[in-house]
Amino acid sequence: MPRFSAGARVYIVDLGKTGHVRIPWYVRYKEGEIERYCGAYANPEDLAYARHDRPKVDLYRVRLRQTDLWPDYDGEKRDTLDIEVYDHWLEPAGDEP
Repeated sequence: MPRFSAGARVYIVDLGKTGHVRIPWYVRYKEGEIERYCGAYANPEDLAYARHDRPKVDLYRVRLRQTDLWPDYDGEKRDTLDIEVYDHWLEPAGDEP
């Protein structure tokens, strides 16, 4: 069962991983909203290093406001960016360090 459901507020953490990761620097430490649960998949961070025996990880589509990502953003205030984020990069909003 997925940890988050649509509408949940989440915080994207920085795990300090090096190498092949799927989380761009500009979304780390940002808060967003779960748009949908996408399913459970093999973690591409493991697959990149031929670790095919690892368990599947829940994947979510997270919606972030452009104004939260880019301080000088001058587009519409309602503009958003959707990004798919694996569960281990997420914490419930309000629990950020």
